[in-house]
Amino acid sequence: MKLLLVVAVALVDTDNRVLIAQRPEGKGMAGLWEFPGGKMEPGERPEETLIRELAEELGITVKEACLAPLTFASHAYDDFHLLMPLWICRRWEGVVTAREHKALKWVRPGRLRDFPMPPADEPLIPPLIDLLGPGRD
Repeated sequence: MKLLLVVAVALVDTDNRVLIAQRPEGKGMAGLWEFPGGKMEPGERPEETLIRELAEELGITVKEACLAPLTFASHAYDDFHLLMPLWICRRWEGVVTAREHKALKWVRPGRLRDFPMPPADEPLIPPLIDLLGPGRD
């Protein structure tokens, strides 16, 4: 079974909300919500991938020093195994804009389960709640 390495980030705003992005039509798992990120290119370090993907997908600039590793997910899909480390980022430059996703939403950590996500993203929620708390509506 092929191993696929995908990196993801939990962008956290000043109100302790986490950014999730809705997968666009025409892509696998369209309509589901996910943490921004993407596939690593050959020769790329995970942090470089996140910096590139955040610029491409969201139009923001992130410095490597602002990325802190938090946890990871390991999930077996039917035709590949996904390994997905999750970083936390609280500082970036620019305005978060949906360039490749159908929609973006800032969500309190305790409400993340209210949004349908790919199976590999779901185990990333409890460590975020542990770190950030559930938040208040």
